[in-house]
Amino acid sequence: MSLEAIEKISGAEQSMQEEKAAAATSAKKLLADAERDGKALVEKTRAEAEERGKALLAEAEERAEKRTAEIMEEARRSGEDLCQAAASKMTEATQFIVRRVVSR
Repeated sequence: MSLEAIEKISGAEQSMQEEKAAAATSAKKLLADAERDGKALVEKTRAEAEERGKALLAEAEERAEKRTAEIMEEARRSGEDLCQAAASKMTEATQFIVRRVVSR
């Protein structure tokens, strides 16, 4: 085999080793980039989910406060109605008691 052929083969082997090393480096970089991007996406998604959760909780609390106010108003009105009903019966009850006491 001639020296020129050996040098050509040796050069080709050297070139292949360099391409293989470059491919391995590129693959490692791609993997690192993918991991970094994946972690960033997970973090972004987690933060968005946390914000959405906070918003949903705030909405639920607001609805609960409104409903509580409605229930309190209904209870107040019901209490007033009961007081008015009791007051209207008070005169009748007083007259009944007076009749009983006087008739003895």
